[in-house]
Amino acid sequence: MRTATFVNGDAMPLLGLGTWKSAPGEVGAAVREAIRLGYRHIDCASVYGNEPEVGEALRGAIEAGEVKREELWITSKLWCNAHGRDNVAAALRRSLTDLGLAWLDLYLIHWPVPIKSGVAFPTSGTDLLPLAQVPLESTWEGMEAALEAGLTRHIGVSNFSSRKLHDLLAHCRIRPEVNQVERHPLLQQPGLVAYCAAEGVHLTAYSPLGSQDRPAALKGADEPVLLENPLIGTIAAEHGCSPAQVLIAWQLQSGISTIPKSVRPARLLENLAAAEITLTPADLERIAALDQQRRLVDGSFWLLEGGPWSLQTLWDET
Repeated sequence: MRTATFVNGDAMPLLGLGTWKSAPGEVGAAVREAIRLGYRHIDCASVYGNEPEVGEALRGAIEAGEVKREELWITSKLWCNAHGRDNVAAALRRSLTDLGLAWLDLYLIHWPVPIKSGVAFPTSGTDLLPLAQVPLESTWEGMEAALEAGLTRHIGVSNFSSRKLHDLLAHCRIRPEVNQVERHPLLQQPGLVAYCAAEGVHLTAYSPLGSQDRPAALKGADEPVLLENPLIGTIAAEHGCSPAQVLIAWQLQSGISTIPKSVRPARLLENLAAAEITLTPADLERIAALDQQRRLVDGSFWLLEGGPWSLQTLWDET
């Protein structure tokens, strides 16, 4: 398995298991099976609501001698109601308790969108806090403190535009090492990829297969189905593999880590085998032509009447 190596020598497997949308009663078995198959990178978040079950699976695998804690890369994320310097450590400790771990390998600011403490998800604009009130640099100071306290070995961000990342870099003592964003052939984000590479920030791609199983409220009426894209299907047939494997191999061949979600053993194995596929330069050129700058998780759920956000201010795109 190819890895991304950080300044301190830690290596993160480029292919991991995502746990967003994995249902209670399924996610634990999926994590346990993934570890048995050879996955060592598990991506979690407090807002997914399944960290306790993930933790039970991790504990079971470690106690059974299937894997050592030091061999695993576990990521979690700070939810938006815990922004602010003084809130980060407590939120991180809750995730550690739920996951049954002494430390995380990576902790990310989930979205650059602070909401009121005690609000799980905003229902009105008044639940959203302006960045002038809770600056991202204040939250980052809490992330730095958590790292220095040994609660996590690495810190980073998620859903940050180049501009937000640039502004944060100007105020941090410890640089973010990862930016986790939506990326797939319909949203290739070449500008962000280039900026992160220049700044030494590793990119992780979420929703690499198009996230067709996400809630209906997050889908558009005319939304394309990435796994049914004719070109991806053609390339898959040429390589004797599945469209999902093409999509995963494309990310890995770009040096970008990715975290496809599945709870099905056969699909977990198929996704893992994608690391062995090598796309040709012609394949990569054809896939590059698919870019539509099409966000499938566009953040429109943050656009509430009376709130501070628009799609332009969220993504800093004109």
